Amino acid sequence: MSNIKLTFLGAAQTVTGSKYLVEYAGSQILIDCGLFQGLKPLRLRNWDDFPIKPAQIDHVLLTHAHIDHSGYIPRLKKLGFHGKVYCTPATQKLCRILLPDCGYIQEEDAKYARRKGYSKHKNPEPLYTAEEGEKALGLFRSVRFGEWQDIAEGISAQWLPAGHILGAAHLMLKLGSRKILFSGDIGRMNDEILVPPTPYKEADYVLCESTYGDRLHEDIDPRDSISRDTKPVLERGGTVVIPSFAVGRTQQLILYMYELMKRGDIPRVPVYVNSPMAVNATDIYDDCSDSHRIDCDYLRKVFDSVTYVNSVEDSKELNLNREAKVIISASGMATGGRVVHHIKAFGPDRNNMILFAGYQAAGTRGRKLLEGMDIIRIHGEDVKIRCDVAQLSNMSAHADYREMLNWLGNLERGPKNTFITHGEENAADAMRERITHEMKWDCHVPAYMESVDL
Repeated sequence: MSNIKLTFLGAAQTVTGSKYLVEYAGSQILIDCGLFQGLKPLRLRNWDDFPIKPAQIDHVLLTHAHIDHSGYIPRLKKLGFHGKVYCTPATQKLCRILLPDCGYIQEEDAKYARRKGYSKHKNPEPLYTAEEGEKALGLFRSVRFGEWQDIAEGISAQWLPAGHILGAAHLMLKLGSRKILFSGDIGRMNDEILVPPTPYKEADYVLCESTYGDRLHEDIDPRDSISRDTKPVLERGGTVVIPSFAVGRTQQLILYMYELMKRGDIPRVPVYVNSPMAVNATDIYDDCSDSHRIDCDYLRKVFDSVTYVNSVEDSKELNLNREAKVIISASGMATGGRVVHHIKAFGPDRNNMILFAGYQAAGTRGRKLLEGMDIIRIHGEDVKIRCDVAQLSNMSAHADYREMLNWLGNLERGPKNTFITHGEENAADAMRERITHEMKWDCHVPAYMESVDL
């Protein structure tokens, strides 16, 4: 029986850069291929030499489309990877939007840095361009939920719904007679839009995310939280800026805003979605009914209730518009994109609010603002934040530790080992302790670049 070697190239004691290298019987398979985000030492890893020659990687298997799971693929191709990228149909459709857009944002950030002269590099360059993001899409092949896909000799894989976002999957990798279960990002059991995570009966090894491994979500209807936070701001004529992930969170926010305004719980004001990526992602819901459980006709009515902003000129106009309004714009952690310009425009005014709708990784502007920092560095300038800053309760698309334990509890027998990934150090270790104590399983929090033989 051939040995299995597993190396943690990312998402080890951090929530970003998800990459796991599996070596078996002469094949090298990469599970997820994400960008590092957040703290500068993490972001710099994106520029490091890849630990193995990308040309030696046979294939990439994606759990879902979020950039911290898929965003390194164009860079990998640029460095010589020429295998296939397998994923669900919805993930492929979303990556058609996300990867070129990610390249475009990097190009724009590099141009802006050159023009304003705030980069330490004389000629700052993007990690990859929009064109390179587009070219990487030619590597993609889609596999429907539930189907087994042969990957290489003695290796097959199956994707089953994980909730979280459209197309997100748990990935079961079969290597000979042994099975490794990659949780991907585990969604919520009672999500109003997405289907719940799929239970599994057996696995020899498990890699489980731990984003919320040290906390529980509040038992509160997100609508109540939105109404409580936004109503006074909108009533006094202010602007609510919501940094939001273009895929999943934005569509959920649109639904809640539509329902709250229809019920009269918050003032009827214009809602702007300022993210071309989010506009395109919203259109995909019609084609991906296997990932969500809301009537498509109703969703279309909801999504048509907002104003979508496409051009840079219209985006700039929003910053001059001082009427009461809601702006939903990427990126969700305020690390880049158009929302940073909105924070710069509206943050200094006490009349307004910045409202975060999801997890904020260490080192991001979002985390800094939530921790009370009132001067934020944006485009080489110090911006004074005087407006209200808040975070919505119970909006996360990630399971909390109790939901993760319940999902793991579907296994009829304990795996030989459980690896805790995709969580900051404290969260991952808290999850390890809970699994060890409550389930009596062998459990390990791997370090970055650590390898284990299975």
